[in-house]
Parts: sequence; C-alpha cells; structure tokens
Amino acid sequence: MENENDRGTGGPRPGDEWASGPGAGPGGYGQRPESPYGPRDDGRRPGPADVGPPPPGSGQPGQYGHVQPNQGWGGAGQPTAALPPQPPYGGDDPGATAPAKSGRGLLVAGLVAAMLVSGGLGGWIGATVAGGGGSGSLASPITAVQPEGEAPDGTVESVADKVLPSVVSIDVRGQAGRGEGSGVVLAQDGLIITNNHVIAMAATGGQIEVRFNDGSRAPATVVGTDPATDIAVIRADTDRSLTPIALGSSSNLDEGQAVAAVGSPLGLSGTVTTGIVSALDRPVRAGGAQSDQNTVIDAIQTDAAVNPGNSGGALVNMNGELVGINSAIASLGSGNSGSIGLGFAIPVDQARRIADQLIKQGFATRAVLGVSVSDQPDIDGALVRTTEVGGPAAQAGIEEGAVITMVGERLIENGDALVAAIRSRAPGETISVTYAARVGDQPTTVDVVLGEAR
Repeated sequence: MENENDRGTGGPRPGDEWASGPGAGPGGYGQRPESPYGPRDDGRRPGPADVGPPPPGSGQPGQYGHVQPNQGWGGAGQPTAALPPQPPYGGDDPGATAPAKSGRGLLVAGLVAAMLVSGGLGGWIGATVAGGGGSGSLASPITAVQPEGEAPDGTVESVADKVLPSVVSIDVRGQAGRGEGSGVVLAQDGLIITNNHVIAMAATGGQIEVRFNDGSRAPATVVGTDPATDIAVIRADTDRSLTPIALGSSSNLDEGQAVAAVGSPLGLSGTVTTGIVSALDRPVRAGGAQSDQNTVIDAIQTDAAVNPGNSGGALVNMNGELVGINSAIASLGSGNSGSIGLGFAIPVDQARRIADQLIKQGFATRAVLGVSVSDQPDIDGALVRTTEVGGPAAQAGIEEGAVITMVGERLIENGDALVAAIRSRAPGETISVTYAARVGDQPTTVDVVLGEAR
C-alpha cells in the first residue's frame, strides 16, 4: 500500500508522515478531489418554484441554483388583493333585513379577515426589523459570546482542548523541493516525533520549521531517524515550554473504539477529525513511493479522515491520549489521494520504543526473525526464500521452503503480515512460530528468540 499522506511541491513526495508524542500523513503536497454541488441539496426534483427567471431584486442564482420566494396571494411582486367595500345590507332601505349568510359569504368574509390580519402582521414585522417601536424579540440585541465552561470529559471538544496544543505543523525544504506534515510534542524542551518520510528531504542539508498551535514558529533539527519503522524525532529550537501530549497505549485498543486524528491535512493546521478504530494489526507499507517490505508497519486502521499532511500527527483516544502516529492512507489511484475512510497509524507502543532509542542513542533497533519471505498466489502464509545462517529462525529449525502460517495467536496470510508481526515485537522477545516445512506438510510450532538489527 502506498503512503498517500504527505504534501509537497517541487517533485515527487513520499506517502504519509507520522509523529508520536503527546498530542498526528505524508510530507508532500497531496491533492484533494473536489465534490461539485448539485443544483439542489434536498434531493427533490425541480418544480415550478425552481425554474424561470429570478424574482426582481433576488440577484443572480448562486451555486445551489435559485428558488423563488413564496408569492403573496396577489401573485409574484403584487400586493395582497383586497375586496371592494360593500354597501350595508338592504341597500338604501333602513328597514331592510340582512339576508341569511351563505357558506360562500362566510368564506369570503373569512378570507378578507385573514388578509387584513396577515397584512397587519407583515407590517408589524417589517417595522420591528427596521428598528421601529415595539418590544418584539427580533429587535433584541444579538449575543455573540458563547457560554463559558469546560467541555465534558470524553467529548470531541474536550479532546481537542487537550490535544491541539501538543500537535504541530512541519514545513520542510530541501534540494528536492518542499513538503509539509505534522508532529507531536514529546517533551517540554522541544522534542517532537514525526514520520521519517516527513523530514527525509531535509536529511542532506535541508531546513525544517515547526509551527505551533498558537501560530508561532521555530526552526528544528533532526535528532534521529529510522526509515524501517518510518519514525523520526526532531527538536524545535525554542525557549518556550511546550505542552507534551499524554501517552496512552495501543495494546488495549478495540475495533469500534472512538478515536480522533489531529494534524495538518493539506496544510490546514490544527484540524481535528473523528472516527473509530476500524481494524488492528493491519500490515501497511508506510514509506511512500519507495516503500517495500523494509517499511512495513503493523498499523491501526481508522476511518477518521486522514489526508496528505496528516502524516506524523496524532491519533488519540477520547481521553486525549496518544495511541498512534498517523502515517498512511489508502487511495483509489489515478491522482485521487483524498481520504476514503482508510487511514493507518503506527501503534504508539512501537513508536514510543523507537523514539526513546533515537533520543538516547541516535539510532533504533528492531526485532528480526532472520528470514526473507515472499508471497505465492496458491499459498496461505509467508514462503521462506532464504534463512540467515545462525539466525533466530535457523536455530529454531525453520529452513528455506518453509511456509509460516502463525506468530503466536496471529494468523499470517502473506509476507508483509509476517514482517509486521515481527516488527511489532521487541528484540530478545520469545515468540511461538507455526510453520510447515514444505507446502502441504503438517504444521509445527516452535519457540523463537528474536534477534536484533539496526
């Protein structure tokens, strides 16, 4: 899967970028498909009130088309008709007796009364709106101030209040062009986590600038990068005390759980979108256009809107705690790189471990099984092509030609799934691996102590 979550100009950009830390796609400038509006937004067929020339004074039709205003009883643009005065009953004869009122007479009288009342009401409303006398509510002053108070915990408003100060926009300029992404504040002294592909173009002499939630800016330098996990840590050069994000855990996430994505899609900083955890343990290649099996992440899938520029931003739970770093999106291809409800984030447990290593030693290590694998259409599992001599798999008896079908309780359907499952573990961890020595053989389960690689 390609990373479609960055924004950039001046040349091709990698896919998504991601950031970790207290506070949320790719670094290049992406395009967002436009959604043209139809002539109506209520789904009805055009009727007599929808067509024909606009009424006087109505101006030209807008983007939604024009709808003529309701007409008075006298027709469009005409005053309400009034009946001529009637002589008293009996004509000139004072002794004449009023004739019995017919149903039609009563109806006409009722209409006249209704017209008079309607005309009077319209005049009163007009006078009130124009600032005339009276105590009607339409003449009351407008209150523009919203009621003050803290948003209840667990609401989107509360999450935004907590997270926005901890999420930044990142602007990168290098020889290959310019790109944008997002980042998450990890520490008060300026440490920020993001995606490696967000800041990659600045690795050879480029410039990085961070924009904080209040609009202020500061230059930043690279602390460390790990392309294999698409994680990078930068430090903002600022004297101000930053607001670190609250760290949660990705180990106890559930499908259907509410989450929010925070970042700078299409350069629109401080954007908050909401959704759910759509799936867990989703193998995704997050390194952009050059992604391969070396950039596979074990991702959290979400339907919260994630677009180019969200990379490196925060995926948080409804307590405002970081659970993932937004890194990639699925797209329909053909230049359509907008959100289609398939966004992916690096689990915070993995991101935190890598970021700690980058901060402390300038590089990161990852778990390895000591095999190279590929897919085969008629095989369910990861086909082992080669094994590292003396590596973890070889020591456990897994040889070339074996088909690995499970890691622990997790089903392995292909090579990317195996890479993601191993990369989500820590070096030195002991795991169970189920495999068949050859296609069609009975499976065997063995314990493997994972190795370490940079």
